[in-house]
Amino acid sequence: MRIQLWRNATLKLTLNDTNFLIDPMLGDKHSFGIFPWTDDDQMNPLVNLPFTKEELTNELESIDAVIVTHLHPDHWDATAVSLLPKTIPLICPKANAENIASYGFTNIKAINEVLTFQDIQLSITDGQHGTGTIGTNMGKVNGFVLKHLNNSIYITGDTIWCEEVKNAIDKHHPKHIIVAGGAATFAFGEPVTMTFDDINHVAGHAPNSKIWITHLEAVSPCKEGRSYLRDLLKSSNLEKQCVILEDGEKANLIY
Repeated sequence: MRIQLWRNATLKLTLNDTNFLIDPMLGDKHSFGIFPWTDDDQMNPLVNLPFTKEELTNELESIDAVIVTHLHPDHWDATAVSLLPKTIPLICPKANAENIASYGFTNIKAINEVLTFQDIQLSITDGQHGTGTIGTNMGKVNGFVLKHLNNSIYITGDTIWCEEVKNAIDKHHPKHIIVAGGAATFAFGEPVTMTFDDINHVAGHAPNSKIWITHLEAVSPCKEGRSYLRDLLKSSNLEKQCVILEDGEKANLIY
């Protein structure tokens, strides 16, 4: 099992010789503009993908299926809609299937609970994309657990630490957990992705799992960056359990 972080929550996951593209935000730097409910005028995404156009084309040709956790533009953007083949298997929560189909995608595999693809079992999970009014504005989000033989990985999606995440860990006992860090914060309300404290809760509740922190330094609402988190992980003796990848970096998921 291998992963490559592309940018933000976008990553390539290889499991059972199957290449999944997770939450494709494929546009150029500044391509989708300003986030709502923010006090700044920064254009997003803040950085480019770690590929040339030709390299991106080659990478996309290697993808066997796409997984979309939710439809915010930093997980599913207009460039992804344009570049991805309309016949590619596209795995998403059932609630998002109609919206995605409206863009012309014809091979949608909607999950209500569990789906099998290429002998890989995918289970949908719930989360909380914030609390209070901002959490309501963010809408419903999901994650996925992928299992094949002894390999298992839990992609939390955009969620804070909450009962739903705890329950998913208790149910699936994943060997690897990919969390959305960055403490994304808007002009009102509390963070809508995981803070360091949230990640600390995940690590404490899943001490035998390796945790991979994504959603960093690519969109303007995110307040906690790589250096900040690495310092806290080191001071909390979590640097061996929790890993922060650079954009473009690859890792073998062996634990």
